[in-house]
Amino acid sequence: MRRATLVLCLLWPVAAVAQEPVAWGDTLRFATFSIAAVDTATGEVGVAVTTRVACVGNAVPWVRAGVGAVATQAFTRVEYGPELLDLLADGVSAPEALRRATAADPGAARRQVGVVGLRGGSAQHTGDSTNAWAGHRAGPHYVTQGNLLVGPAVLDAVGTTFEASAASGRHLADRLIEALAAGQAAGGDARKGRAQSAAVVVADARPGMSRRPDGITAQINVCEHPTPVAELRRIYETISETLGFRELQQFTGSDVYQLRVMLHALGRYRPEEETIARRRDAMVYTQDLVDAVDAFRRDLGLATPDVGSPPGYVDAAFLAAVWRALEDSGKAGAVREQLRAVTQVRR
Repeated sequence: MRRATLVLCLLWPVAAVAQEPVAWGDTLRFATFSIAAVDTATGEVGVAVTTRVACVGNAVPWVRAGVGAVATQAFTRVEYGPELLDLLADGVSAPEALRRATAADPGAARRQVGVVGLRGGSAQHTGDSTNAWAGHRAGPHYVTQGNLLVGPAVLDAVGTTFEASAASGRHLADRLIEALAAGQAAGGDARKGRAQSAAVVVADARPGMSRRPDGITAQINVCEHPTPVAELRRIYETISETLGFRELQQFTGSDVYQLRVMLHALGRYRPEEETIARRRDAMVYTQDLVDAVDAFRRDLGLATPDVGSPPGYVDAAFLAAVWRALEDSGKAGAVREQLRAVTQVRR
């Protein structure tokens, strides 16, 4: 006689998992180095930070426009950010604000905090139980701090680099990224083989400088990247459209000539000319050809510079539309024959 086995499946409720990096675990620990600074000439306040833990920008940097900046790290207590900024906003000096905050924190020995205000100076705390090498350095209008670093040379590089840019007139975010990169070049975080992240956040209280009510003007959070500080720089240069962020060239080649011939056949480019000769200048992507492309894209209902596409944007959709128009007009065969005599044609 076969025995029947009864299996009871008990379904237990499962707690929802927060959308935070798994590596954070139950306790926020950011062995890292950072710089918090203010620019008294512009009123900008900001923090830049990097570490070998994912998404450092989600926890360590705190800024408030017109008030100051805070970096809270090591065994990170994120509440330090708003608490210290509230005290600075109430007119409490940075040293007194930090004294109050750490005195009320039973875990202060494991914390590392830097705070700097537009008014009220700066202050730092490195607890006795933070991982060596740990320490901090302060200078005019900035504080830099780190734990589990290769040594004090990291913070020396950060501070020296930041001080050197004081009279440059550059944006604070630019200066902070440069200082962070100097610390990274000096050895940075002592750990190897772990996920890395970096972030920079800056706020500016001046009217018209930010479209956000909190005054944020720069907020780049590289949650994970093999070289996150370099990625900060790349993103910053790209969004600032700084000369050098991309290679500049004027497009030339047979493909440009093909485009001219095709649009000419449709009466969309220099219709007054009988034909488009294959001369050197016909292979240069000039403004009149860009204008013809944009006009045709507009008539085709494709995206144009009016709605954010690059001027003269020739993509697969546009080329397909051009060939359809040539086929519909009965001119595709003649265009192919003209082009085959001078260049390679794919259609």
